[in-house]
Amino acid sequence: MAAPLFLVPCDPLVPRLPDEHYAREAVAARDAGLAVAVVDHDAIVAGDLREALRRVPDSDVERTAWYRGWMLSSSAYSRLGAALEARGLRLLTGPADYRAAHELPGWYDTFAASTPASAWLPWEPGRTPTSADVGPLIEALGGGPAGGPGVVKDYVKSRKHEWDEACFVPDLADTEAATRVIARMVELQGDDLAGGIVVRVFEQFAPDDGGRAQEVRVWWVGGAPVLVTPHPDAGAGGAAEVPAEVLDAVGASVRALGAPFVTTDLAPRTDGAWRVIEVGDGQVSDLPGGQEPGVLVEALAGVSVPGPA
Repeated sequence: MAAPLFLVPCDPLVPRLPDEHYAREAVAARDAGLAVAVVDHDAIVAGDLREALRRVPDSDVERTAWYRGWMLSSSAYSRLGAALEARGLRLLTGPADYRAAHELPGWYDTFAASTPASAWLPWEPGRTPTSADVGPLIEALGGGPAGGPGVVKDYVKSRKHEWDEACFVPDLADTEAATRVIARMVELQGDDLAGGIVVRVFEQFAPDDGGRAQEVRVWWVGGAPVLVTPHPDAGAGGAAEVPAEVLDAVGASVRALGAPFVTTDLAPRTDGAWRVIEVGDGQVSDLPGGQEPGVLVEALAGVSVPGPA
C-alpha cells in the first residue's frame, strides 16, 4: 500500500498553499516522501465537502491519509472521512477512534486510574443548565457535604482563560456556585460547545518557575511514544522530564484505547504523582511553537495500514 497522503489546511488567502501554521509540517511530510494535499477547513465545518476537498486528488486504488490540522468536531470529522472514502482515500484514524481520543467520555474509562475523577452530561449548545441538572452531576463526584474544588469544561476544551468565571469551582458542595460556573462556560462556548458538560475533581499540579503546571505533551503513533514536547501553552519555565515508568504506564492505556495517533498531556502533582490531564487525537493536537516536526512526521509516514475503526 502506498504511503499515506498528508492533508493540511489551506491558506485562507492563497488556497493552493498550506496554512502558514502547518507549512513546516507540509515541508517535513514531503521530505519524508509523502504527498501533501490541502483541504479547506472552513468548508469542512460548513459541510461543503466538495469545496473542502477540491484540491485533493482521487485515488484509483485504496490509499490511506492523515489529517493534520485545525480541530474538527466528531461529526465534522466523520463527514470528512466519508467524503474521502468516496474518493478512494481512507483516514488512518477512523471516526470512532477520533471520537474516542478527542472527547473525554471516549477515553476516560481507559485512563480512569491516572486522571482526575470526572462526571459528564450530554448537553445542547444554548440551553442554560440549572441546579437540578448540575446536582446529580456533582453528586457523582462525591459532592454535597464532602465538597472539594473542581473544574468544568465541555467534552473537549475548557475556558481556562476565564478561570474564576467559567472553569474553577472552589467547592463542589456549593451546587449553586457550581451551576453558575457551568452555565457561564456553556454560554461562552456557544455553538462550539462540544458534546456536553464535564465536571472534574481539581488536583494541584507542581508549578514551573512561571507558576504554570509542568505540563508535557507526549505524541503516540501506533501506541509508541515518538515525541515528547512541552505543552503548547507552557510558560518559559519549561516542562518536567517524564519518568520512563510513567511513559510505560500511560502507554499501556494508549494501546488499550486503540486509536493510532494520540496525544496525552501529563503533569506531576505537588505530591509527585504523574497524572494524565487530557487525551487528544494527535491529528488536531498542536505542536509547541519552534518545535521541529520532522520526527513526528516521519513516524506518521511509516504507518501504511488503517488503524482499527
